[in-house]
Parts: sequence; C-alpha cells; structure tokens
Amino acid sequence: MTPFVCPRCKSELEQTANAGLRCPHDGSIFHKVDGIWRFLLPEREETYARFIRDYETIRRSEGRGSADESYYRTLPFHAASDWKIRAASFNAFVKHLIIPIEKTGKPVRILDMGAGNGWLSNRLAARGHDVAAIDLTINDFDGLGCFRFYESTFMPVQAEFDHLPFPDRSVDIILFNASLHYSVDYEQTLRESLRTLGVEGKLVVLDSPVYRDAGSGSSMVREREEQFTKRYGFPSNQLHSENYLTHSRLQELAGKLSLEWKFITPFYSIKWKLRPLFARLFHQREPARFHIIVGKGSTL
Repeated sequence: MTPFVCPRCKSELEQTANAGLRCPHDGSIFHKVDGIWRFLLPEREETYARFIRDYETIRRSEGRGSADESYYRTLPFHAASDWKIRAASFNAFVKHLIIPIEKTGKPVRILDMGAGNGWLSNRLAARGHDVAAIDLTINDFDGLGCFRFYESTFMPVQAEFDHLPFPDRSVDIILFNASLHYSVDYEQTLRESLRTLGVEGKLVVLDSPVYRDAGSGSSMVREREEQFTKRYGFPSNQLHSENYLTHSRLQELAGKLSLEWKFITPFYSIKWKLRPLFARLFHQREPARFHIIVGKGSTL
C-alpha cells in the first residue's frame, strides 16, 4: 500500500523520531499502536466514543467473537445463519470481481471498509492481495485487534470513512463490507472513497440492506431501535446513520457522482428468495434485499 497522507488535509506525512507520522501543515502526529495504525482525528474521537461503546456492548451480547483463535480463520464459513449469508456474498464477490482481476496477473490494492474482525481482509490477503482493513473498533474480539489471529498479513487502520489516510488514486478496489449503511452521509463518504480510487478501480458495496420503498427501510430502523432499547437500554443511534439504501437513493448518488451501478445478487436459499413474496401475502413490511453493488464511472 502507498504511503499515508494526513486524513484531514491529505498532505504527505513525515516520519518522526519516535516512529510516528507527522502532518507538515498542522503538526498532527499519528502512531501505530499494538500493530494498528491510528488515524482517527483527535477532534472526532469524542464523536465516535459513545457509538463504539454501544456497538461493542451489542456485539458482545450477540456472542460475537471467540476464545478460540481458529474461529476467526474459518470465517465466513461458519454454521451461524448470518455467516451463511456473508459466505454466499463473499463467494459471489470473489467469482465475479476478484478472479477476473487475478487472471490479468495485476496486483490488487484493496481497502476493506468496515472490516470488523478482519475476516475479509484475511481472505483477500491470503490470495496475495495488498489489503488495508479500515474500521473504528480496535478491540480483540470483534475489531481490528483480531488481525493477530490470522496467518496472512494485512494492514489494520483505525480511521473513519470520510477522512481516509490514503493518497489520491492509490487503490484498485474500495469495498464497503456490510458497512456503507453506517455512513451518515452517503455522498460525502463515497466522494472520499472515489478520491482514493484508481482510474480503472471499482467501488463495491457488499451486504448493505436495500429496499424499494424508503418507508420499509424507515420501519426497519424503528423496529431495530425499539428492540435495542428494550434489550440494552439504548437505541444505538448515536451516529444518525442513513441505515439503508433504496434504488432511488442509489440512482441519485449515481447522478451526483457520475457513477453507473451494476447489481450482482447471490443465491442465498429458496426460503430467502421467497421472502418478498411471503411478505406481500401476509401484509408484512418489505424485507431487505442484499446485493453486491459495483460502481464504476467517468470519475473512476
């Protein structure tokens, strides 16, 4: 991966005497701590502190992580139902996007956005690719600290989507790993990602919920917040994220960002495929659909 830049002003960083990286314009210094590069801007730490606490509380309660390090190396091929969905998406992503690139023999530089415990970064690094895992969480049960459990090597980086420490045109694939819906402003987040993307690069949105009707997405958010409040005592809405995608929102973003979207829909199961039909029959809210959404356009 190419040298870092300041996540605030994008200036190339200078090496300091104590192995840190210093911005020549405002003097900000960034360090690698316990193997993780810390590029979360100081003025943004407080903004994310409550979100990170709430998120980690929920993830622990859901039983995420394991005391067995080999668990992480099996992902996404795990028996739990949600991992079956992630495994199908991963297989389709590799088949349709990664293998065709590998056949060209070109090295691929990838940003795994919302990497969590790094399972996807591990899988891609094991295939020989140059991968940076981007996330806010750095714990060692469900966050970037899990990088220690893998045999492949990738670069864990704590940073936010809207302030990436990577130079312009420096990566080949920006991959939002079940994470774009956490953005508070899709346009701003995607603009920052596109800045780092090479001319022939691809922007990929993996496993974010998509609805045809925005009302269904809003209902999903209300239901989730009510469930979280009942179970945990808080709605987990600190970031005011957009939370879901719609086809109209994607088209709006395509127009603003000069993008064209391609949809790849993995096959999860017959039951999953029939969910929209059952919802209509029983007058239920539209269920979310999950796709691999590939963006490419004149700005890339």
